[in-house]
Amino acid sequence: MHFERKILKNLRERIDTPEIVVVTGMRRVGKTTALRIIHDEIPSRNKAFIDIENPIDQRIFEEKDFNNIWANLQTYGISNREKAYLFLDEIQAMPTIVKAVKYLYDHAGEGTPAPPQIKFFLTGSSSYYLKNLFPESLAGRKRIFDLHPLDFEEFMIFKGQPRTISGPFSARERGKNVVRFEKERKFYDEYLAWGGFPQVVLADDPRDKAAQLNDIIKSYFEKDVRLISDFRQINQFRDLLLLLLKRTGSRLDVTKLASEASLSRDTVYSYLAFLQGTYVIDLILPYTLNRDREISGAKKVYVCDNGFLNYFGKVDEGALLENAVYLNLRQHGEVRYYQRRTGRELDFILPGLQTGIEVKQKGDAHDVRRVSALGQSLKLREQYVVTREFREIPGLIPAQDI
Repeated sequence: MHFERKILKNLRERIDTPEIVVVTGMRRVGKTTALRIIHDEIPSRNKAFIDIENPIDQRIFEEKDFNNIWANLQTYGISNREKAYLFLDEIQAMPTIVKAVKYLYDHAGEGTPAPPQIKFFLTGSSSYYLKNLFPESLAGRKRIFDLHPLDFEEFMIFKGQPRTISGPFSARERGKNVVRFEKERKFYDEYLAWGGFPQVVLADDPRDKAAQLNDIIKSYFEKDVRLISDFRQINQFRDLLLLLLKRTGSRLDVTKLASEASLSRDTVYSYLAFLQGTYVIDLILPYTLNRDREISGAKKVYVCDNGFLNYFGKVDEGALLENAVYLNLRQHGEVRYYQRRTGRELDFILPGLQTGIEVKQKGDAHDVRRVSALGQSLKLREQYVVTREFREIPGLIPAQDI
């Protein structure tokens, strides 16, 4: 049995397309599982799933003459006389493999009457690394998909409670239902507290969930921070991460952050770039119309997963709710925030949808009027208050319906 992730639809659509498919994201988000599902669904027998973190499997590609790789692949049942499907897992463990992938992709089937294609599916644990791993020579040959921890819809699938809440925000606002809300409340409470890493979601006992989260952070520091980065002071990096967790949903002042962490501004910027590139944090930009009236430059920070944030950051309920709403909004496109120097603000703006979102634990009619007025002044098409509690008031959407 497997649980259906949204990314599977995109991967299935690209089984027979020529480009190299790359799935990247944090460790433990389900990249390997997603590719194994696709591997098993392909009817061809000319396919192989290879773990590049295994030193023995790395030897397949350690050839000075890349043409010899085909002979190595024969031991995995792969022939170059028909279309081959190669699934390479955790390619960041062998940076040089990209040259071999490019060569095989470009020269598949040479010397045969009808050169067959070779289809690559790859996974990697960090966009920070993959940006340097993939040379420009692969331009036009690859398609990269980011995989994140479960959103709430996927969370419910893993809980055996599939739901369908789709369409524009206006439809979600009109379709809110108190019976469904109460039925799903306990699940959303769990999602807020423990997040969406698949292994954490599937664990029933809180002690097991905590153990999984501890294992995830340990793996991150051992396999991403220590192996990928060149940071000399890992403890300083850890301390900055803990400071950032406390600032979730807040605008970052790098000068103050550097002072509090006893680091240089350049070091803070380097750490922030690494945390973004390894999917631990997102930094969102302000939405600006008038540079004289809006705050420009400062970015707001959000964290990859609510369980990660709650367990290691110990933040309040408001920050947990805002972070969870952000994680579910980003699937709708680019997310920004808005704040004037006078203090008036909107937590989120989706520029592509021209929609503003304010997050409240208990939204009311006054919040709706304020957000509506601000949204109209920004010439947004729609604006809503997303709230933890269910209210029949027009303009309010339950957070679990986002």
